[in-house]
Amino acid sequence: MNNPSSASIGIVGAGPGGLAAAMILAASGLRVTVYEKEATVGGRTMRLSLTGRDATGRAATERAAYHFDRGPTFFLMPYVLQEIFSAAGRRLADEVELTRLDPMYRLVMGRHNDRDLIVDCTQDLTLMAKRLAAIDPDDGEAFAGFIEANRAKLEVFTPVLRAGFKSFTDLFDPAMLKAVPHLGPTRSVHADLGRHFKNPYVKLAMSFQSKYLGMSPFKCPSLFTILPFIEYEYGIWHPRGGCNALMDAMARITTELGGDVRCGSPVQSIVYSGTRATGVVVDNRTIAHDHVIINADASWAMKNLIPPALRRKWTDRKLDGMKYSCSTYMLYLGLRDEVDLPHHTIRIARDYEQNIREIAETMKLSDDPSVYVCNPSRTDPTLAPPGRSALYVLVPTPNQKSGIDWAREAPGMREKTLDRVSALIGRDVRPLIDAELQLTPADWQGSNINFGATFNLAHGLDQMLHLRPQHELPDVENTWLVGGGTHPGSGLPVIFLSSQITARRLCQRLGVPCTLDHPGPTAELAAAAAK
Repeated sequence: MNNPSSASIGIVGAGPGGLAAAMILAASGLRVTVYEKEATVGGRTMRLSLTGRDATGRAATERAAYHFDRGPTFFLMPYVLQEIFSAAGRRLADEVELTRLDPMYRLVMGRHNDRDLIVDCTQDLTLMAKRLAAIDPDDGEAFAGFIEANRAKLEVFTPVLRAGFKSFTDLFDPAMLKAVPHLGPTRSVHADLGRHFKNPYVKLAMSFQSKYLGMSPFKCPSLFTILPFIEYEYGIWHPRGGCNALMDAMARITTELGGDVRCGSPVQSIVYSGTRATGVVVDNRTIAHDHVIINADASWAMKNLIPPALRRKWTDRKLDGMKYSCSTYMLYLGLRDEVDLPHHTIRIARDYEQNIREIAETMKLSDDPSVYVCNPSRTDPTLAPPGRSALYVLVPTPNQKSGIDWAREAPGMREKTLDRVSALIGRDVRPLIDAELQLTPADWQGSNINFGATFNLAHGLDQMLHLRPQHELPDVENTWLVGGGTHPGSGLPVIFLSSQITARRLCQRLGVPCTLDHPGPTAELAAAAAK
């Protein structure tokens, strides 16, 4: 490889991190090929489509199908993705239609010996303070202070979230040292909220977001009180067509920039010459690449794509011994009627602390599970036929370290979940079901997610920063990582940040200007227009 700009980059997986890295690298002039095992792009953010029946009872046409996001259903911090689109000479708003949701979501908090407590959470901070004050006047007054404290916390942590961590010595970076006083390493999210609020239901409204990481607010590090702040500061957004529309746009732009996105092309292994990656094997055929980026589930990919002899640090034993997020039981329901629910509804168990313990510690199925319901066709008519609904239902469950037999437990879980959904909409949902798909933790594990942990490695302090798998994997050369398994962690915005870190470092390694830092004229115009 005499000319660095002619370097060939192979990317394993067309999930959000892989596609974002592909866009940046292709825009920077590198030759990029993305390999995706599924028939469509997106990974956990791909589109699912189910066909119901028309009025005559015949199978409906594709136009009349129900469409769902497989995984993430809401979009936070659009400016992070806009940075990537700007680097590629595009405006996010020109490529995907985004709608800001208000209410952001409805919280239905179960209570013992009382009716559920319902709060519609809004980005209108004055109105939200009034809604919290209706629960507890003092906590309503404290809301503004909570927002200010977390605005400061996010500001000092943003350089940390954007930095790569290779080793312990990176903790002494000036940006990290500045952030440490805000970390509160001995406090959990729940404990940190106690510095602002006293009412347990207000704390719950500001801490359930730790489930975005698949973690308990009673265990999740206090850093992550920034999650509710991010919602209130930047809003919750719906891309028309679902979050999968973002994936489609990134794949399309990658190809427009000269990259190649190959679906139905599972990577069987990464090829090494000594310790240096030299390509990938697809369909029993070796395809040469100068560098390989892994966007598959990090621990699964290291165990299955990199020879064990080359992994002195990340051995199978170490990877399997790490702490993992919870998993999820999923129902995707096409309904023959419109549903009177907001776009997002979170129903929280009456004894949330017990529910969390069952998910993460005793690892058993709860009698009173929390349930998240997304009703996107209320906002977006492209997702269901007229007069019908596409309902996405998620129940947090233990991951597959639990040993739960889902072949036996799935029927009962389905009934319990449908009971919870029926209670939310005020009528039995079963007679309305026109199309249905179920995914269990066993299905997630079967789709190459280690232990079926849908939110990846847990985010405790013992698995953050340099203690997570690095962007450039050790012991091997020219092998890189993006996605929720590396720093900064899970969730679309931080996955996009991980792609920026990896792409920038790879360009530096090759001596190629990264368009994130040195945009061309088209990218400069797009970035200016986005402001």
